[in-house]
Amino acid sequence: MRKDLLVVGQVYHVFTRSIAEFKVFNNDNEFLRMLGAIKYYQYEKPKLKFSRFMQLKQTTHNNIEYNLFSEKERLVEIVAYCLMPTHLHFILKQLKENGISIFMKNILDSYSRYFNIKHKRKGPLWEGRFKNVLVEKDEYLLHLTRYIHLNPVAAGLVDNPENWIASSYQEYIAKSTEKICKYEEILNIEPISYQQFVNDRVSYQKELAKIKQYLLD
Repeated sequence: MRKDLLVVGQVYHVFTRSIAEFKVFNNDNEFLRMLGAIKYYQYEKPKLKFSRFMQLKQTTHNNIEYNLFSEKERLVEIVAYCLMPTHLHFILKQLKENGISIFMKNILDSYSRYFNIKHKRKGPLWEGRFKNVLVEKDEYLLHLTRYIHLNPVAAGLVDNPENWIASSYQEYIAKSTEKICKYEEILNIEPISYQQFVNDRVSYQKELAKIKQYLLD
């Protein structure tokens, strides 16, 4: 059990990385597998197996989970996310006791099993326990979403955050039909103004990434 028990109703920045910065996402299919796990395991008691859920997603409408799961069974509310080749960022609102811990354990364990079978390897994939920081102010929350969405740009993986398939940015600017996040009750986001808000920071975040190696964690 975690020493820092997370509180129902509170919002947290949750972060975890792979062991020794091992690259755990190597292509779009691997990112999509984790995105499927994120959608599936945010619910406490899924009514079908994950493998079956992924099969249905591939053959039916993207938002099929809304016909399969009950909102009452949701463990967490996913406010924003970004999957990077060696680490994961989430902004999560805990809806049930231990909801974030259960959610994180399920998605990381599920992906580890998939990755190890696919790449014929054994052993853990992720560093210890995930890290979390309580997000107390709405203004900070908005800036945090921008920081998370600009991670791929800062890392030099894409020039524009909307070109990264494994983040919630396309949802925020209304360019995705794949809905994972639910942020309307805590963030007042207008797609055009939010896009400008993020773009205004692109150059700065690129420069920050250049000097990050000289900064203390």
